[in-house]
Amino acid sequence: MQNPNILLFYTDQQRWDTLSVNGNRETITPNLDALVREGVNFDHFFVQHPLCMPSRVSFLSGQYPSSLRITQMGVPVPEDLVTLPHLLRAAGYRTANIGKLHFLPHANRDHRRPHPPYGFDTLLVSDEPGVYEDAYRAWVRARDPQQLEHLSVGLPPAAYRWYVTMGIDDMVPQPVPGERYDFGGATPFPGDERYTHSAFVADQTLNFLDGASARQPFFAIASFFSPHAPWVVPQRFLDLYDPQTFTAPTYPPELQAERYDHACSPEELRSAKHGYYAMISEVDEYVGVILARLEALGLSENTIVVFVSDHGEWLGEHLKYGKGYPGDDSVARVPFIIRWPAGIREVGRSVTELVEAVDVLPTLLELAGLQTPPEAQGHSLAPHLRDSARPIVQKPALMEYAGWKNLRTPAARYLIHENGTEALWDLQNDPHEYFDVAAEQPELVAQHRKLLLEKLLEIERPLPRIWAY
Repeated sequence: MQNPNILLFYTDQQRWDTLSVNGNRETITPNLDALVREGVNFDHFFVQHPLCMPSRVSFLSGQYPSSLRITQMGVPVPEDLVTLPHLLRAAGYRTANIGKLHFLPHANRDHRRPHPPYGFDTLLVSDEPGVYEDAYRAWVRARDPQQLEHLSVGLPPAAYRWYVTMGIDDMVPQPVPGERYDFGGATPFPGDERYTHSAFVADQTLNFLDGASARQPFFAIASFFSPHAPWVVPQRFLDLYDPQTFTAPTYPPELQAERYDHACSPEELRSAKHGYYAMISEVDEYVGVILARLEALGLSENTIVVFVSDHGEWLGEHLKYGKGYPGDDSVARVPFIIRWPAGIREVGRSVTELVEAVDVLPTLLELAGLQTPPEAQGHSLAPHLRDSARPIVQKPALMEYAGWKNLRTPAARYLIHENGTEALWDLQNDPHEYFDVAAEQPELVAQHRKLLLEKLLEIERPLPRIWAY
């Protein structure tokens, strides 16, 4: 048998608790539910950064943001950085990324120019739905040019400011003048649903799979923008839900009175969740379509299927939408599922151990029978897939940003800033992380400070010596 194929579904801004297996009774995701039944669900999976670019490069390199020196947005990923597609390609894999990559800032560049390949043989990049002249708009133009006017979700603020500063004329018809507001609630996609950004990702992933060879393994990323705001989605998926049935976040009394000043009225919260869930359901449908094609091609048995996201979404918690500081569970914790019929024992189970996004690279390399480079800082999860009785060893999960770090343990989250100030949240009594108890629990703070120092020492990767001195 040849090395296993790897098919990775990558969503943007999807919380861990959007899956029924993780406790959600509101989302409609039959294909992801089936994927869980056929694989292993890691329900305590944490990313290393709360924003897209650093999280994605950390994930695909198996290194922490501080090691990469990419701890904030807007830092272009060096073209010579060795990532998972490089390593797999060197071992004979055919590699592809279809959809969002976000290794370069997308607001201040011309998307018609060639993109660095970053180890991918096939690279069809579209970092935003319809906003720029990119692979997505080219795909629609070739099929139905009349749909082009319906694609854009609006210019991101940074892109609008760049256009104004540089005197650039926008080539794309935008739905509203100026910069967009992402969190306006559920909005029906105005065009034909066959031409959404998710439809583009699915169609081109199917095209890639159709060209797969039995003699050459592949590594393909189907990278969806959904469920990232703005929540624009075909009406058919909105119709799956009755927003009046949605539960709302529970706020502490001191925040409850402020909610109407933060776009968190009951109506706005329901509309936000409506759009967010509908986008997840659209992705779920395309996951099912792609997996069906994989089965029809006879590739399912020896294909490792991964489902993951780059970070989560507050969705009204803490009176906020989006993601960022201080990297609480709604932002740091995301879905992570692995299915591999040929290589996983006892499917349909959940692993509760804390694991990290940097663990994925060594995991996939081990499953493919390949060496893991010494620069990788994660730990392979392959033993979890082969042995359901493996004892749980809780290693803390690290999140890094310029100026602060936090550490997630089973019982708490610890945060430290560059000026030395600290915070601590007791997750057993405060799972949504509203109350900083650092002042009341100095011993627990000290324990977590020590754990953070140990973690930082563990992940050090000094350059190798060539002789004694």
